[in-house]
Amino acid sequence: MTSPADRLQAVRDRIATAARTAGRDPSSVTLLAVSKTWPAGAVRELAALGQAAFGENRAQELTAKAAELADLPLEWHFVGQLQRNKAAAVARTGAVVHSLDRLPLARALARVGEETGHPVGVFLQVDLGGAAGELAERGGAAPEDVPALADAVADLPGLTLRGLMAVAPRGEEPGPAFARLADLAARVRADHPGAAELSAGMSGDLEEAIAAGATLVRVGTALFGSRPLTSARVTPVTGVPPGSPEEVV
Repeated sequence: MTSPADRLQAVRDRIATAARTAGRDPSSVTLLAVSKTWPAGAVRELAALGQAAFGENRAQELTAKAAELADLPLEWHFVGQLQRNKAAAVARTGAVVHSLDRLPLARALARVGEETGHPVGVFLQVDLGGAAGELAERGGAAPEDVPALADAVADLPGLTLRGLMAVAPRGEEPGPAFARLADLAARVRADHPGAAELSAGMSGDLEEAIAAGATLVRVGTALFGSRPLTSARVTPVTGVPPGSPEEVV
């Protein structure tokens, strides 16, 4: 078993190597530690090692951890599929939302941003497709709908459009999928220069994502390890049914 410090350094080294290989400055890539299903103590342990950005994929878990760790200067991100009726609770934590894929959800988040005077940072999640019968398996807006959604989101004063996010589809090499995402991101940036970030890449494919221009990688397993399998119907890392929209990292 390796220590949290060892795992964190190993991931940082992978990011630095991938960035240099792509001709990029390693500092242009932010590491988001996805702490879903792990206790607040595990977050506190990584925070003590200098990790500041953490991601959760369930609203209740995010709000609970944000409250328990309020004494730490952490930056929270929400990376799971978000129901509109939970949008306000997530937005009030100050979390950046990575999974915005429809206008009604955007409006719900924007209302909180306007009420608090702190616009909610958002990424538009893009559906990169998948094998036949598995389209939208990972969630997200259809690529052809993203430019119009970006226009609408940019017009909402309670939101700040930070860029695009996607998860590589199962059943194909991640590189081509991330290249499609990068092309779409460039199109969105042409109309919205402030939307310069790209959230892509996880424990198994962060190198391919960085090669395609990812500015933020979402890493869980490589940092926290795998949880033991508790039943035949849950995955070892996430504790959710295989193929669930919440199985993000």
